[in-house]
Amino acid sequence: GPMMMPGYYKRPDLTKKTIVDGWLHSGDLGFIDEDGFLFLVDRVKDMIISGGVNVYPKDIEEVIIQHPAVSEVAIFGIPDEKWGEIPIAAVIFHKEQNVVEEDLKTWINQRVDAKFQRVADVQVLEDFPRNIAGKTLKREMREIYVNN
Repeated sequence: GPMMMPGYYKRPDLTKKTIVDGWLHSGDLGFIDEDGFLFLVDRVKDMIISGGVNVYPKDIEEVIIQHPAVSEVAIFGIPDEKWGEIPIAAVIFHKEQNVVEEDLKTWINQRVDAKFQRVADVQVLEDFPRNIAGKTLKREMREIYVNN
């Protein structure tokens, strides 16, 4: 429409991927409920496909952040021969909090809604890689995890 951006500044490559036939493809996943309210669920690029099932990291993150020791959490997928991808949890603990990774993994996997949401590993970090706006860079986290 008339209020939509014409494209990315000096980035025709990004514009071509994002604006298709006059429609802006934001990369957000969401739904509209019966009352017409829009709910954003997650980002397409963050979605994990495990055993043919779409796994939304936000669903798992909402469980993990309830743990009293966890200050921040990020879920990302890594390649897996059997399942395609499997979820990994990266966490930052509150100051002076410490939990054994295996105990936290058990705690998480007992609380998620489905088997495909179970995390394969928990990685404890001091901080997450972030962009200039402070947004967590899950792609970088995945690369670091896979290469270590």
